[in-house]
Amino acid sequence: MRTKLLTAAMLLGAAFAPLPAQAAGTLNLICAADVKWCELMEREFEASHDIDVNMVRMSSGEAYARLRAEARNPKTDLWWAGTGDPHLQAADDKLTVEYKSPMLDQLQPWAQKQAEVSGYRTVGIYSGALGWGYNTDILAKKGLDAPACWKDLTDAKYKGEIQIANPNSSGTAYTALATLVQLMGEDEAFAYQKALNANVTQYTKSGSAPVKAAARGETGIGIVFMHDAVAMTKQGFPVKTVAPCEGTGFEVGSMSIVKGAKNLENAKIFYDWALSAEVQSKAAEADSFQLPSNKSATVPPEAPKLGEIKLIDYDFAKYGNADTRKALLERWDREIGASAN
Repeated sequence: MRTKLLTAAMLLGAAFAPLPAQAAGTLNLICAADVKWCELMEREFEASHDIDVNMVRMSSGEAYARLRAEARNPKTDLWWAGTGDPHLQAADDKLTVEYKSPMLDQLQPWAQKQAEVSGYRTVGIYSGALGWGYNTDILAKKGLDAPACWKDLTDAKYKGEIQIANPNSSGTAYTALATLVQLMGEDEAFAYQKALNANVTQYTKSGSAPVKAAARGETGIGIVFMHDAVAMTKQGFPVKTVAPCEGTGFEVGSMSIVKGAKNLENAKIFYDWALSAEVQSKAAEADSFQLPSNKSATVPPEAPKLGEIKLIDYDFAKYGNADTRKALLERWDREIGASAN
């Protein structure tokens, strides 16, 4: 009888045992950071959450264009990383939604300001200054001095030695465009870019591609965010990083939840997780050396120190405005892109 009772109890217990765990859904993510960092974020999130991530990697300008194209029927839930200007433009266009993360008070003032400026439709996740990286071997072989200032890059001796991304697809290059306008004034900045164009061999799609080309010896100089040049040095390439002597702009890499997201709660879970000190401290594992936005995150020792760089007072509100972006890009297409090498 005892055996029968035990057997019955076991069967009854089995009948009410919890079913095998099922995934709590999915998250459709656009990642606008370097692919190595994107893959790390996807891997770490899935390892600690019962959520499947469908990730697409693209440049910031492409991500913004994707959100505009999908506005009536969004396929994307969350846009993580990439320069802040396109995120602000998406916020201005109401392509993203307001979300005040409980992590906000843990963030640096510049990250909180990014959220405030956007009406909490985006938030800062990292920062980094604009500059360039050059291949020391190539310049030495050709007997060329290293360029220290923006004005140096227009010197005829660097003809055929420079790459920069296209600002239509790249947030990095749009930051460069907006930086030059703020440094010089719009007309002078476009005159400068016409002179620079004579030395540019290629306008790449991705913002970090120019310094990767320099690292491989395909070009001498790549205009990029300085942390992207540092990553090449860290990987063993003969690349040295430069902060322009006249001053330079900087980015506040950002994160936004898409309006109409099909997996809104999962997007919020990722959003809060990505703002944590623990997660942001892992960036260096992917050779990403930006300044993290969480005040308690570990800052990679290789990260360019913003306090030692001459930074302009970058107007994120103005240059994150959709109309400002449209006007600058249209002028770039007419005056630079149309005659690009």
